[in-house]
Amino acid sequence: MSGSASAGCAERQSDHAVIVVDAPVALADRPVHMRIEGLVPDDEVIVSATAPDHQRRQWRGQATFRADSRGTVVLDEARPISGTYAGADGMGLFWSMNPPTGDPEQAIFGPRFPELESSYPVQITVAAHGRLLARQTLTRRWLADGVTHKTFTVSADEISGELFLPPAGTGRRPAVLLLGGSEGGNSFKYEAALLASHGYPSLSLAYFGEKGLPATLQNIPLDYFARAARLLARQPGVDPARLVAAGVSRGTEAALLLGQNHPDLVHGIVVYAPSSIVIAGFPNRGVAWTANGRAIEQGSIPLDRVDGPVLAIAGTEDALWTAANSARVITAKLDALHKGVSHQALIYQGAGHKVATFPYLAAGTRPRHPATGAAINLGGTRAANAAAQQQGWPKVLAFLADMER
Repeated sequence: MSGSASAGCAERQSDHAVIVVDAPVALADRPVHMRIEGLVPDDEVIVSATAPDHQRRQWRGQATFRADSRGTVVLDEARPISGTYAGADGMGLFWSMNPPTGDPEQAIFGPRFPELESSYPVQITVAAHGRLLARQTLTRRWLADGVTHKTFTVSADEISGELFLPPAGTGRRPAVLLLGGSEGGNSFKYEAALLASHGYPSLSLAYFGEKGLPATLQNIPLDYFARAARLLARQPGVDPARLVAAGVSRGTEAALLLGQNHPDLVHGIVVYAPSSIVIAGFPNRGVAWTANGRAIEQGSIPLDRVDGPVLAIAGTEDALWTAANSARVITAKLDALHKGVSHQALIYQGAGHKVATFPYLAAGTRPRHPATGAAINLGGTRAANAAAQQQGWPKVLAFLADMER
């Protein structure tokens, strides 16, 4: 009797599986739609996604599912029984990856920069009852075919940045000047690479914390950003009448101030986790920004000369400052000043300061600040941040597409 029962149990266990993916090779900001087939109905399986970071450590996202009556798990629809994320989410295995050691809330997944590797691999596995049933490797690309890259240095070009251009022959398109925050350095190279892969010439600009630049966010001249904007406007395939300044965190001050002081250069603005006021320098306070050799005083950022549409994106649980309120203040002020121009605030419930930018990379909410080494609370949850990025990034791409009309 017991032997017969054991045999019956064994017959109900899955001994193979097939991973079906709509896009095994895709840009890193594109969702993939996966399903697992060939399972025994109602059997439990573990689906995992692993990927190497820049230190070659393997990050892992994992979830246990129950196959449906057809012996299938559709990741867009299936709710995990347990795992690194909860709720039906076809890309949950990606953004919920955890590092092999340490607190995932303090970690940020970062593959190698595109100039070294234009893509990174994600291995998908399916296992059940201690056996590996299927394996497939996906390729997540930073660069579309034909995208070119150039590095600018202060010594040679009077700016420090990474330029990415769409394939030749794309035609004149809106271009994006990307400005990071208090982390310093050149922190938005991946965004620039992806935007160029979508057809938009993009320059990720460092303005402190790189060779030839100030060591900290203090006394940064607006003329430096204007110089970068002019250089970007001269690049092949750039429409100089449709240049967008995109800032994140402290970079939102720079983007708004650039638009206010140089409406001839900036024709649209995107701000993530914005500040509607000028704040002191970082980390040693003092003056953050200057114009014509004079300090820009702390206080409300004037917007009367901003020319063009503005998109502000923020989370309700930002723990660094009240970014959601700033987003509303910015767009309300612009609506009052500039009738007939599109100004939009996208406020995402539960998201924190990590509301930016493209989706599907794992990131914690309490990392150590790269400039100071101190732990910071960015607010929100990993799940809410991931949802905000997944919804917000297409809005940014649509904003750029609208600039062409």
